[in-house]
Amino acid sequence: MTKNEILKSLKVLPSSWMNILEEELSKPYYLSLIDKVADCYMSSNVYPPYNEVFRALSLTSLDDLKVVVLGQDPYHEEHQANGLAFSVYNGVPFPRSLSNIFKELNIEYGYQLPKVNGDLSAWAKQGVLLLNTSLTVKEGEANSHSKLGWNTFTDAVIQAIDKQDKEIVYLLWGNYALKKADLIKSEKARIVHTAHPSPLSASRGFFNSNCFKKVNEHLKSMNLNEIDWQIKD
Repeated sequence: MTKNEILKSLKVLPSSWMNILEEELSKPYYLSLIDKVADCYMSSNVYPPYNEVFRALSLTSLDDLKVVVLGQDPYHEEHQANGLAFSVYNGVPFPRSLSNIFKELNIEYGYQLPKVNGDLSAWAKQGVLLLNTSLTVKEGEANSHSKLGWNTFTDAVIQAIDKQDKEIVYLLWGNYALKKADLIKSEKARIVHTAHPSPLSASRGFFNSNCFKKVNEHLKSMNLNEIDWQIKD
């Protein structure tokens, strides 16, 4: 791994996103951001792997996009972060927020709780963009890259989505995610907001919120295919 390899990876987005964000990648703040991020990868353990920073955009094309789920930053322990908000690699023990997400799905749909598979890529492939607002993190230090400039970029992603004037459902967990609602102007957008699934707040408005059913109700009203939220081992 060289710095140039990292920089090259962070200068290119999947094609459908490149069309609407290419200008963003040439702005001074972004060039400064990825230079700092590349230095971090060279000097410390950073997650997710540099070639998976844009995995959320890779798995969910702009054309297929129906739902946006916003997280804050990647999991910061080894082997956890896989480029999708709230998701881990198959076989990795579930962080507690992810366990609570599965518990809520059990409450809403009666889905059996997965035991080993916490990879949410099945959602992403159905049009659910699992976007963290900060796309990298230093090992063991939550929010450690939140001030590098990622928020400027991911705000631009949200605004670019909004300007497409597509029928999109935003699933916003917690007050941090709710603040991003100010970026959403399209009259075709729908917002579902609940408490965050973290252990600190799940019992105060996440559990029994029916948030996943509410998203599907909105999609149905838009004549869009509903999301199959079940994750199987």
